[in-house]
Amino acid sequence: MTGFAQVKGEIQRLPVPGAKESANGRLAFALSLKSVNHRFLDLHFRLPSGTDSLEMQLRRLLKEKMARGHVEVTLSLERASSETFSLNREIIGGYIAAFRAAAAEFSLAAEPDLNAVLRIPGALDSATDIADGEIESAVMARVGEALEKLNHMREEEGRGIANELHERMDHLLAAGKSVQQHRRAVLQNYTERLQARLQELLGATADKERVLQEAALLVDRSDIQEEIVRLETHVRHFLALLDQGGEIGKKLDFLLQEMNREANTLLSKTSGLAGEALKITEAGLAMKAEIEKAREQVQNLE
Repeated sequence: MTGFAQVKGEIQRLPVPGAKESANGRLAFALSLKSVNHRFLDLHFRLPSGTDSLEMQLRRLLKEKMARGHVEVTLSLERASSETFSLNREIIGGYIAAFRAAAAEFSLAAEPDLNAVLRIPGALDSATDIADGEIESAVMARVGEALEKLNHMREEEGRGIANELHERMDHLLAAGKSVQQHRRAVLQNYTERLQARLQELLGATADKERVLQEAALLVDRSDIQEEIVRLETHVRHFLALLDQGGEIGKKLDFLLQEMNREANTLLSKTSGLAGEALKITEAGLAMKAEIEKAREQVQNLE
């Protein structure tokens, strides 16, 4: 299910000895969670560099709290406008020395690009440092609130989907009753056609009792009562799971596959028959349409 949540917070930064007082202060952060529909749990993180431990903790927590969905986790840091930086001479010096050594070795007339140098991770040091684990602690203290907001939005969407699925199942049950009403007439029509055809093929010498026995056997194999009963059972199981709640998406999807199988069998058994059998075909096609619509919605449920 889709949803979005964001929480904001601040991290008290530790001053570096000798740094200007104006450089000391807080580091603001914003943690965003965005979820869209997906058959499985698919986590994507956009975190600042050096937060691998935080990513592992967030990944573990989200796997415990969520079962399905494409989830994007974004953490942004906002430094104070008075932030000052100093050059990391060791990193920059090493890069420039390596650059010039490579240029001399290959006889290239080139000088390092300052813009490229300053983009090297760690080339610039902030005048204030963040103690180890401070970002991690601050974010993990607020992630529960973000998850609560996200799940609240997802639950609201889930209630709407549940109402629609109830409606789809009502349509399926109505189609099943329609099929049941025309079943006897179809069986009678099938029996008469089969008897006439067998009599035509076997002639007057055929044993009438034997013909009737074979006809009854074939008609019994073509009866759709079993498919109707199984379909209704699946629908009632589906509704019970839907009302029960919890992580039911995959179970509901499986039940819809079984319903679709029963609808296909029903249609195959009544193909080629005319008259009232056409009404069963129409009802069977309506069943398949409702099942497909329900499957599209079930993909959005955990």
